[in-house]
Amino acid sequence: MATLADRLDYVLGVKSAEPLLESFDMQTVEDLLRHYPLRYATQGQELTEEEPEEGAHITVIGRVTKTELRPMRNRRGSLLKVYLDTGGVKPVEITFFSGEKVQYLVKDGVRAMMSGIVHYWQPTRWNLSHPDYLILPQKGDGSVESITSVHGGGALRGLAKSAKGAGGIDMSFFEREFIPIYPSTAKVQSWDLLRCVRQVLDQLDPVDEPLPEALCAEYDLMPVSDALRLIHLPERKSDIEAARGRLRFDEAMALQLVLAERRHQTEGRVARPCPPRTDGIAAAFDKRLPFELTEGQNAVIGEISADLSRSHPMHRLLQGEVGSGKTIVALHAMLQVVDNGQQCALLAPTEVLAAQHYRSLSKMLGDLGTAGELGADENATKLVLVTGSMSAGQKKAALLDAVTGEAGLVIGTHALIQDNVEFFDLGMVVVDEQHRFGVEQRDALRAKAKDGASPHLLVMTATPIPRTIAMTTLGDLETSVLTQLPNGRSPIVSKVVPAKVKPSWVDRAWERIREEVEAGRQAYVVCSRIGDEEENGKGGKGKGRKTKSLEEQEAPTTHSALDMYEMLSTGALKDLRVGLLHGRLPADEKDRVMRAFNDAEIDVLVCTTVVEVGVDVPNATVMAIVDADRFGVSQLHQLRGRVGRGKHPGLCLLITETNPVGTAMARLEAVAGSTDGFELSVLDLRQRREGDVLGSAQSGTARSLRLLSLLDDLEVITAAQQVAREIVASDPGLKNHPGLASMMRAAVDGERLEYLAKS
Repeated sequence: MATLADRLDYVLGVKSAEPLLESFDMQTVEDLLRHYPLRYATQGQELTEEEPEEGAHITVIGRVTKTELRPMRNRRGSLLKVYLDTGGVKPVEITFFSGEKVQYLVKDGVRAMMSGIVHYWQPTRWNLSHPDYLILPQKGDGSVESITSVHGGGALRGLAKSAKGAGGIDMSFFEREFIPIYPSTAKVQSWDLLRCVRQVLDQLDPVDEPLPEALCAEYDLMPVSDALRLIHLPERKSDIEAARGRLRFDEAMALQLVLAERRHQTEGRVARPCPPRTDGIAAAFDKRLPFELTEGQNAVIGEISADLSRSHPMHRLLQGEVGSGKTIVALHAMLQVVDNGQQCALLAPTEVLAAQHYRSLSKMLGDLGTAGELGADENATKLVLVTGSMSAGQKKAALLDAVTGEAGLVIGTHALIQDNVEFFDLGMVVVDEQHRFGVEQRDALRAKAKDGASPHLLVMTATPIPRTIAMTTLGDLETSVLTQLPNGRSPIVSKVVPAKVKPSWVDRAWERIREEVEAGRQAYVVCSRIGDEEENGKGGKGKGRKTKSLEEQEAPTTHSALDMYEMLSTGALKDLRVGLLHGRLPADEKDRVMRAFNDAEIDVLVCTTVVEVGVDVPNATVMAIVDADRFGVSQLHQLRGRVGRGKHPGLCLLITETNPVGTAMARLEAVAGSTDGFELSVLDLRQRREGDVLGSAQSGTARSLRLLSLLDDLEVITAAQQVAREIVASDPGLKNHPGLASMMRAAVDGERLEYLAKS
């Protein structure tokens, strides 16, 4: 017999276990059983009224009603046209190339399983081209259940061979209503996994229930022992639904337990209170503001101010639409801390953004940010910038101001986390674009506080996060949201430019940029890549490669920033001042270019996504995003937020050579049609698939969320969050709940849990 903790090489043998370890990092029986089926092949799989998606992989079982052998039009050989009755409204069309090789097996009247990729030849007509196939015994005709040979081709033939036993090949398995199909690799196919799962389940001892009995009863959850069996070998559809429901709850619980533990640890820390003052720098800053704050900004400032006044550290997420005024809210919070004699650190993900923050905060503060200089206000503090590319002298001066307490506001990149950076009295950490930093990096800054106190923490993001995502990845943070744009902020109009079918529209895009520049304004042209990298991907030049795949040959060529800069500066925009900015430029050159653009010495900035967040040039009114289909929905929304930040309307032109009727074009039209970042973030997540939310799983590795939908399972996530917080409150560390501790480790693999902690 076997337990979940047993090693696979012990249960299956080294020969079977080694490929599982190499391809999926499976070491224990539980690792294998948590590798759930991707889908199920069914007897006469129901195809709903909705047609399957282009490129979807489906498996169907049915009876061949008609076959036609036809000569191929443009090449030698023949193809076999097959019509398979699966019990649906119309038969499934299947095409085999080299038809003469399979026609003696795939013939009228046989029962067969077919598994392949959906291809559309016409808007409403699709088929499976050259699928894997398996000829099945005639159902219910009294034929023997074990045979000595397998008739079929591809992966399904291997699946049948895996059922080989002492009496031959057991075809009775294919009489099951649901046959599991697993995520697989070239070395470990679905049938290999199925064989291993069946072998393990035959030996498995009853599994101890990790959840309290009352909890299972309250949420109508089947025992985990049953769920782990039925998810792999269901007898009916209700088995699949019940097993998934239980295991989905387990995944939600695992994540929420992690977050509840982290939240509990945060609540146990001590911080020095920073109550607001009426006679300090924060009050002076408020009086000088040349505009009124929005209701939303005032409300969030109040929430943060209350947090800062308490004796345990604030732990708050500030998320808001592009241009919603998060920076002023964060600055007000930092000034409240400075009023209490402590320092603040603002951590930015890039040097460009750190320098931009330094310039914008200096401008907003004026003489309130020039402490130690002639003409400084009596309440003034000092700002310093710390980046990795600064000269030794500059860095030494900035670090001295930080350690002596001369600088109340210290702005920087990862350089702030280094051991040689010390603060006199660090009271607050602000992390911009929180998804780019990990918990370890936040904790490294926290550790720089003195006297055992923890600094207050404010993390900001301009990428809207749907509620369920925030609950699942940031459940240890209180959340504030800014949706209202400041008064006077101009609207942004977005237009798709289909370069493939309307090439003249591209010329018009450059004309629009010229018109804006002639009116005294500026523009961005954003590209998806720099151009000096070694080209290996789609649309690249393929250095060192002799051939390309058909998909690569058909993919549109992308335009690099270097090529676009050359083309525009010598062509359509040759009489304008065109600049170039990308991530591989030396830091001083990036800063010089950005300053020149800020000072209107550059009319058009050709750049990469280095300007995606934080860059604030109010005079920039138009942005052309080249190869817009290569960007994600949220990224496009972020990029276009760089224009329309002043008194003039913004225009974003999404230039693309993608198919005008494909999904990529539909995505761009959706971006052009909405300025609601939260609505677009949901669309983005649905299209990218949710595994990417927690880090894209490489081929052959397990996803942390195999069944739980971060977008759709709000009820499950909410219930798990409540239960997890109650359990952790009464049993920190889960010492009295070893089953829950074990389930947490099993349901979320180590790498994904680490990534989750960095969200």
